Amino acid sequence: MDDGSVYVGNAGKDAPLDRGWLLGHFKDPGDPRHSTDVEIKWGIHPPGDERSEWVTGEDRTALLVLISGRFRVELPGRSVLLAEQGDYVVWGRGVDHSWIAEQESVVLTVRWPSIPGYRTAEE
Repeated sequence: MDDGSVYVGNAGKDAPLDRGWLLGHFKDPGDPRHSTDVEIKWGIHPPGDERSEWVTGEDRTALLVLISGRFRVELPGRSVLLAEQGDYVVWGRGVDHSWIAEQESVVLTVRWPSIPGYRTAEE
């Protein structure tokens, strides 16, 4: 439901409409989900799904929380496995990263601030 100042939805249904992103700078300015402060993504990943290239020159802080599945985040010199519901990883600005879904996974991602420029060619 959207009345202009309140939006009520379902992450599983809304996520596919915008590459998983529920909130951020990329939503229309009149949409209550528009924000330049934070981005939130409900990522649904089939087994073997992986980021096609590393994010480099990161200017945001990120938090990934595993909802279900088994999800690996690759960081410089470190591989982090999220295997139990609620496992999470946080990294700050300047930390390059990539990821792969080892099993079908649902991951909640929060990034801040919300700024353009990190979409891969396939997105």
